[in-house]
Amino acid sequence: MTMTKQMVKGSVLRSRMDFVREQGGGDALQRVIEMLSPEDQKILHNVVPVAWLPFDIGKRLDDAIVQVLGGGSLSYFERLGEASAEKNLGTVHSAFLSPGDPHAFLAKAPQIYRMYYQVGRREYAKTGDKSGVLTTFDAETFSKADCLTVIGWYKKALEMCGAVNPRVFEEECRARGSEVCRYRVSWQ
Repeated sequence: MTMTKQMVKGSVLRSRMDFVREQGGGDALQRVIEMLSPEDQKILHNVVPVAWLPFDIGKRLDDAIVQVLGGGSLSYFERLGEASAEKNLGTVHSAFLSPGDPHAFLAKAPQIYRMYYQVGRREYAKTGDKSGVLTTFDAETFSKADCLTVIGWYKKALEMCGAVNPRVFEEECRARGSEVCRYRVSWQ
């Protein structure tokens, strides 16, 4: 099993496991964990939110979640992203929020990215009064599930900043062969 250099914070994996537990109960989480290797199981049973862990473990966790709870559909991860934003931005990372100013919040994308990922960067460019573009560069690993989580996370975060009917659309994705992951964001 080849491990990549890309690392993610334990809080990313913890959020996923918490969401599974909240949505399906402890039994659902147990079924997800049991699909993983003994090594992954050991790591996930002892996740420390501030620790850096290999992205590949998160990808395998995502694959197991899709199989056990998502009915084979990745759309589950957009809801997971929303729940993660609500939980983290409502507590430990609330300083990132910019109530009443979604652009100010989105401008913090580079700092937010570094909180969760060790390699790569995310930039924000304002394109209109109520629109912009988030672009992720140089991430060594990527997955469709992670991108959907990002979409859900930013939709909920924009809502928490007061944006009405926020929309996030990924127009380019490395998991689909693009050079970057590019998200168009807008609201009313």
